[in-house]
Amino acid sequence: MIEHTYEELQVGDIGYIEKTITETDVYNYAGVTGDFSWLHVNEVRSNAGHYKTRIVHGLLLAGLLSTVVGNRMPGAGTVYEVQNLTFLKPCFINDTIRAQTEVIEKMPRGRIKLRTSCYNQHEELILDGEAVVIPPRQHVIK
Repeated sequence: MIEHTYEELQVGDIGYIEKTITETDVYNYAGVTGDFSWLHVNEVRSNAGHYKTRIVHGLLLAGLLSTVVGNRMPGAGTVYEVQNLTFLKPCFINDTIRAQTEVIEKMPRGRIKLRTSCYNQHEELILDGEAVVIPPRQHVIK
């Protein structure tokens, strides 16, 4: 597990994960959250909708960003304080997503401002946002 302290972080530091979002991921997310909207789980109805197919839950993508924050950049022990998100394009089942954080500011009181983004396999920005997080002050993992 990766763990970056406030002092170690520099503007421009980047962390990311990549994942292909499967139909199983969508159904598991729907089961955990209770969001069974036809946009996500009903192929027949979604064919008549705006995107002509099912789309992935937007907050499933936000969960990928949380994975980056908590496991890569800044990493283990990081606490979320604020997250804003703008959904720019849909994510479809079987898209491969790169969820990424970039340090854009070291703030007072041990806070870090991150750009949080998700890109699809075509390098299209599909989700953009900013987060304020509190990375660990010292290493806990030995």
